[in-house]
Amino acid sequence: MDTACVELRLDDGTLLSIDCTAVENEVANSMYQRSELDWLIYNDPLAYAELVLNGEPQKYLKEVTNYKHLNN
Repeated sequence: MDTACVELRLDDGTLLSIDCTAVENEVANSMYQRSELDWLIYNDPLAYAELVLNGEPQKYLKEVTNYKHLNN
């Protein structure tokens, strides 16, 4: 079931749920940035969770956007 969340179960049994829609609303300024975050959610949810928990989704989006812009 798609809950629009990435859920992590920590070693101590704690369940952590990241609301992906809320993250996108906060950090993504375009459909391209939302697409990049969506790709991570479905293809590498652990990397997505690490970005969010470390407070680095904006840095990631800036790096990905610059890389793609330079290579087009």
